[in-house]
Amino acid sequence: MAQRARVAVLKTRPEMVLDDYRRLAELAGMRQALDPSATTMLKDNISWHFPLPSANTTPWQLEGSILALRDAGFEQLACVQNRTVVTNAFKGTDLNGYWPICKAYDVPVLFNFQPADMRWMEYKPKATMLALDRIFEGHIRIPDYFFGKNVVHLPTVKCHIYTTTTGAMKNAFGGLLNENRHWTHTWIHETLVDLLAIQKEIHTGIFAFMDGTSAGNGAGPRIMEPQQKNVILASSDQVAIDAVSAQMMGFDPLSIRYISLAHQAGLGVGDPREIEIVGDVGAADERWNFKVGKTFHSFMAWLAWYGPTRRLQKIIFHGPLARLTYPVSEIYHDYYRWPMKERHIFERWQAEAPWGHLFAEYRRKGCMGAPANSGRAATP
Repeated sequence: MAQRARVAVLKTRPEMVLDDYRRLAELAGMRQALDPSATTMLKDNISWHFPLPSANTTPWQLEGSILALRDAGFEQLACVQNRTVVTNAFKGTDLNGYWPICKAYDVPVLFNFQPADMRWMEYKPKATMLALDRIFEGHIRIPDYFFGKNVVHLPTVKCHIYTTTTGAMKNAFGGLLNENRHWTHTWIHETLVDLLAIQKEIHTGIFAFMDGTSAGNGAGPRIMEPQQKNVILASSDQVAIDAVSAQMMGFDPLSIRYISLAHQAGLGVGDPREIEIVGDVGAADERWNFKVGKTFHSFMAWLAWYGPTRRLQKIIFHGPLARLTYPVSEIYHDYYRWPMKERHIFERWQAEAPWGHLFAEYRRKGCMGAPANSGRAATP
């Protein structure tokens, strides 16, 4: 039987959420999971640079994590960003409110695609790879900055068109793989397992805070209907936290291939029967009946990576032709979906939902906690 894992789950509300993140860290054993002598990377999740609720790390999730880490004596922190072919990291850091929080707590923001911050180096994993060796023909490259550091992942609870659900394991995808990460989509489940194996080799500790205050139902990670669920989760077991959140969304965790593969490989615990829930135990028993759903984008993704045309992917996606596909996705998401639908969802959420009101407060104030608690000065 696999080792029993622990996942902390709390019900929260806007006026208590920063304190609840600190409590969550204690319940989930964050201090014990990380090396206090190492720098800790905060790896937030920007699925879309626009601030669609449930798509991206929330500002209170970022600030609460910083406060929890500082309370536990972790002084050397850095927030690490990545870009994708359709997501602007600078725009996402700005529109989602991360800059003023990091500035208030003196946390540098680094970008894995900027040579001044870090460089990409070839890495030979000790673990047997399920897919990455084959996809990249034995030349796996990861950022040199990631070695010898703790990583704290900051995913949200949401669906995903490729992996059904997305969470802590998927959050490593952007940080550890460069712009050619789309080559892995046909083997995305195996890729996530490979990346977790690599993380266990290069990091001094791994932890995750997952925000489900507004959870994403639909064809994520960008096209979703956010639903208020008021939950936050944390764990040092990346497989277990993904399994618990998947079950809360209404999915069978072991039917999701990346969870079952990681469980079978002994990289974590994906069977809910072997996971200890601490905190608000009843919250983990919720079942939301989420569905991934179908959109134009999900159809095109299926066609490219899983349908009959996948045999052409080396011709289309591994060469100059790939550049023609990027504007299609950008136009669809940024110039059609956002102005026609998702912007209105965001504006309604910000005007009417309690978590939207908190987001608006972050926009006005920059951060909500007391930076003095961290030993840092607040932004003017």
